[in-house]
Amino acid sequence: MRSELVYSAGTRIPNRFLLSTVAIMAVRKLHVNSTRIEETANRVFTDLAGGTFTDVTMPQLKPQPLVDSVLVSVAA
Repeated sequence: MRSELVYSAGTRIPNRFLLSTVAIMAVRKLHVNSTRIEETANRVFTDLAGGTFTDVTMPQLKPQPLVDSVLVSVAA
C-alpha cells in the first residue's frame, strides 16, 4: 500500500531525494504522539500525491570551477 503512495507522490516530485526530504520534514512536523508514525507517513504521502506540499523547487546550483583552472592555479 505505501509503495503505491510513494509512487503516486513521485509523480509530483520526480527527484527521489527531494521527495524523501520533503516527506520526512512533513512527517516530523505533522506527527502526533498518540498516532503511529506509519499512519502519519501514509497521510503525508497521500497529501504529496494530491499536490498539497508540492511548492518545492530545486535550488540553483553554482557552476563548478574547471579542473584545468584549478590545476593551473595550484601549479603556479
